[in-house]
Amino acid sequence: MSKKDPRNMIGYGAKDKKIKWPNNAKIAVQIVLNYEEGAENCVLNGDKHSEVFLSEIIGAQPVRGRHINMESLYEYGSRRGFWRLHKIFKEKKIPVTIFGVGMALAKNPQACKALMSSNYEVASHGWRWIDYQNIKKSEEKKHMKMAIETHKKIFGKRPLGWYTGRCSPNTRDLVFEDGGFLYDSDSYSDDLPYWETRKNKQQLIIPYTLDNNDMRFATNQGFNTGDHFYSYLKDSFDALYEEGKTNPKMMSVGLHCRIIGKPGRVQALKKFIDYIKKHKDVWICKRVDIAKHWIKNYSK
Repeated sequence: MSKKDPRNMIGYGAKDKKIKWPNNAKIAVQIVLNYEEGAENCVLNGDKHSEVFLSEIIGAQPVRGRHINMESLYEYGSRRGFWRLHKIFKEKKIPVTIFGVGMALAKNPQACKALMSSNYEVASHGWRWIDYQNIKKSEEKKHMKMAIETHKKIFGKRPLGWYTGRCSPNTRDLVFEDGGFLYDSDSYSDDLPYWETRKNKQQLIIPYTLDNNDMRFATNQGFNTGDHFYSYLKDSFDALYEEGKTNPKMMSVGLHCRIIGKPGRVQALKKFIDYIKKHKDVWICKRVDIAKHWIKNYSK
């Protein structure tokens, strides 16, 4: 690592990292539900064009006007998908982390009320569900503040986790500058949390996933059926569970209300939850639980 090339290509390296999860679990399984509906690109939100990402219209092109089909596909997530998933998590008593986009949460008070009355963590997924790659740092900083303030207004406290998703080269800097997040999940680089240090400041990074993720139902070379999704999740779990006999790891699962919330896909999620609950020594938890455990036991 250097100023010219700050990337860390080694990580824990050949030694791996010996850790212990609570109750000596072999694996920590963490389920994320992304709540983005209503904060996507839309001319009603002041954007120049419609959304093109993560819908049933794979390869969608931007429309400089209202794209009614795209709008309604996103609306499915808030109107129906969220409630279907919420019911499953409640019935199966699964703690989950919500990656909640500020603008989207503000548009659905009923969903927010359900979140507050459940064993969920609501982490911040930014103010908008848009691509920040080419947005000015000052604007992105403004959006981060808006997301935090909206979160406080709705839930009475600031978020402890951050995940932009479609982040920029400035996002991690802004998380450091804010200083109030226990963890940042804008990384996919490991199966364990790790610390990043800048100018004597430390930030815990809890990597997320784009492969154990229902988004692949809406991408090229993705999942075509629920069975594909279940098989991939099961294989990932089995591999990490086996490794966990000597070197416990973390498994993230990424979900979206408008994607896995469809009837033809949700059965795969239910099967996977039932499968992992049959195993011993599995810690099903929230991301903030992992953060607090790591900060207590593996701080630098």
